[in-house]
Amino acid sequence: MDLGTVIGLVLILALLFGAMAMGVGIGPYIDIPSVLIVIGGSVGALLVSFKMEQMKNFVKIFMIAVKPPQEDAQELIKKLVEFATQARRDGILSLEAAANSEENEFLKKGLSMAVDGNEPDTIRDLLEIEMEQTSSRHKGNAAIFDQWAALAGAMGMIGTLIGLVAMLLNMADPSAIGPSMAVALLTTMYGAMIGNIFGTPVANILNVRNDEEGLIKEMILEGIMSIQAGDNPRTLEAKLLSYLPPAERISQFD
Repeated sequence: MDLGTVIGLVLILALLFGAMAMGVGIGPYIDIPSVLIVIGGSVGALLVSFKMEQMKNFVKIFMIAVKPPQEDAQELIKKLVEFATQARRDGILSLEAAANSEENEFLKKGLSMAVDGNEPDTIRDLLEIEMEQTSSRHKGNAAIFDQWAALAGAMGMIGTLIGLVAMLLNMADPSAIGPSMAVALLTTMYGAMIGNIFGTPVANILNVRNDEEGLIKEMILEGIMSIQAGDNPRTLEAKLLSYLPPAERISQFD
């Protein structure tokens, strides 16, 4: 669970609804026509903008922002150094059992290819293709929320125009001005809330998650290449530690 994302979302909602409650109460800010225009309209536009396969995973994608897969870089480096030590001592074929039991699918694939005796260029090319395609899919998923922010804001403006038109058409009826004005203002508010609470922030954190995963996979790729080349475990560790911030570069050989 990413506490920063969870705390941020809860804090925003708590402060906004708290401020509403301390004013005129939450009730006046609830307007069904505005909800239909903004949420219904923006979700409908998303269905037009993206493939159904992507939209089916909407909730799953959102949960990646809240509860992302965790990979400890220090533990990964330790594991790769152990693999390198074993390969130098017993030969790379001795890693077959470790490759078969590995939980990280990317590491498992690369290690298995190395054990099977594939050429280094072949291994690098295949793993880089997988990295690029995975990153492309992640960016496409993040784009859903980025687009949602834009569409919700646009639907808010459309709702505002609808409310203003209704208000102008009923200027002779004072009782109709209030509901029309509510639609005009609340649709803009709903659009801004969706875009700035769930749209842009979630898209941004998903891109951060993508970069983090890409870094881990780059480390795995370099580790596999070094293991296959028979590099000294110390050299491998030094290479992998260079991917981390200086404060986190803790060598197990010290």
